[in-house]
Amino acid sequence: MDQAVPKHRPAARVLCLDQQGRVLLLLWRDPVEHTVFWEPPGGGIEPGESAIMAARRELMEETGLPPESVQEHSIVVQRDFRWSGGHFNGPETFFLGRVTDDRVPSAVGLTEEEYGAMMGFRWFTREELAAPREPIEPPDLGEILDKLCSQLP
Repeated sequence: MDQAVPKHRPAARVLCLDQQGRVLLLLWRDPVEHTVFWEPPGGGIEPGESAIMAARRELMEETGLPPESVQEHSIVVQRDFRWSGGHFNGPETFFLGRVTDDRVPSAVGLTEEEYGAMMGFRWFTREELAAPREPIEPPDLGEILDKLCSQLP
């Protein structure tokens, strides 16, 4: 993929909170650039799929958590990131998810590329989001979470 020209891929992500208000992030290692970063569950919206359907599917595929954990309220976030040799730029829809149990069953539907790239998961407190050891994508995730929570109906 040409890195000079950013591509856009419609995508949806889930900021999933446990009962303590911690947010679930997945640890990824880029298969091309070998960078390591934390990111909320999510991914591309498939043809004919709504953003909420994609968010629920991606949460289930990447974590095994129940799709009904994802609430319908969302916000749109502009993203600019690199992944697997490509440069992506454009809006992504972020949803809030809530679970009562912080156990994460396991990924159940990763692609072959994702199996080699996902390194684990962790629940982050708000304080940990503000001072992570590895990069978090998007970098302003704490602000996105605040905005999403403050706009709940």
